[in-house]
Amino acid sequence: MFGLIPVNFRFRGKVRQLFDLYECFLSHPGRGLHPTQLSRYTGIAFADVARMLDRTPELFVRLPKRDGITRYRLTSAMTAREPEQVEQFLKTSARRESLILYAFGAMVLCALLIVAILVAPAL
Repeated sequence: MFGLIPVNFRFRGKVRQLFDLYECFLSHPGRGLHPTQLSRYTGIAFADVARMLDRTPELFVRLPKRDGITRYRLTSAMTAREPEQVEQFLKTSARRESLILYAFGAMVLCALLIVAILVAPAL
């Protein structure tokens, strides 16, 4: 059912992968990394890495192209935080997205319940 809903979650279900990318940037300080390099270092598929880097501007920033290669770096806000704080940020963001999903599901169920209550007396 949830495959029919056109909603893309940026953090929900991706906390471990995002934290792995964060740790990869920490292990290579001061360098802009290409998604191919990140994919190789973390073992995450290239398409997933590129998608996560583009969809989470809170964590990663795209650097201006140099030699036609797009590189990414951690935002200064994430660089200044401790790894525990970044992990907590990721978990909090994933929890918010889960709450949004549950609220949407509750709204759909309530709408179906109202329709059932209105239609039931006519049967």
